[in-house]
Amino acid sequence: MSEVIDWDEAMQQCGDDEEFLRELLADLRSETDTQVQKIEETIRNPVDAPFVQIMRASHVIKGAASNLMCAQLRHTAMNLETAASSAANDPAAMSNPQVLQNVQARYEELKVAVQNYHAYLNSVGV
Repeated sequence: MSEVIDWDEAMQQCGDDEEFLRELLADLRSETDTQVQKIEETIRNPVDAPFVQIMRASHVIKGAASNLMCAQLRHTAMNLETAASSAANDPAAMSNPQVLQNVQARYEELKVAVQNYHAYLNSVGV
């Protein structure tokens, strides 16, 4: 599994301003939690193009995580986005257990990455 964050690269992205990086990492935590909650609600109550909603929420996480060199979050969000995108383009996806299981499995991987991200932030006092 990839590392939670490449601190040195993230510091470079922030002009070596650690206080700014810590603020951005806290913002990413908040944004990630919001998007994961949206995904959870969509999975529990799949109405109005659920795979598109999951795809969009995971895309937000992927982009923000990429900017801050959070490889594990980026990777798992990208995998969920890909699975949800494939499902969104499959008219029979809602009735196909394999498609549903794949999306659910990718979501579970994202939740682990989010837990790891939270643990990392706690370990560095963010």
